Amino acid sequence: QVQLVESGGGLVQAGDSLRLSCAASGRTFSSYTMGWFRQVPGKEREFVGRMRWNTGSTFYADSVKGRFTISRDVAKNTVYLQMNSLKPEDTAVYYCAADPTGRWPGVLPSGYDYWGQGTQVTVSS
Repeated sequence: QVQLVESGGGLVQAGDSLRLSCAASGRTFSSYTMGWFRQVPGKEREFVGRMRWNTGSTFYADSVKGRFTISRDVAKNTVYLQMNSLKPEDTAVYYCAADPTGRWPGVLPSGYDYWGQGTQVTVSS
């Protein structure tokens, strides 16, 4: 069973940086796509970015491109979301997700089979 555990959320001011971690366990993730999504109350879960585990290739939503970066530590089975120049509109619960099939482009929540519990990010103005 795949388990994803996020950490690193918190309260920051606009312009600050924050790094989220997603520790994955239970499988070999070499063929997986790892995604990051976010959600605010009353809205649908929104795609943030994703990474192909084996190649490290990434793809980002336009709203975060140039500010957010996804990386991984293969030895630790951990994926990171580095968030820079944070804005109040980035406030949300952030989730990591895993897709065993590595589907392209991996922007829909329905394409992911495994989810973490989420971590709150709050950006004050």
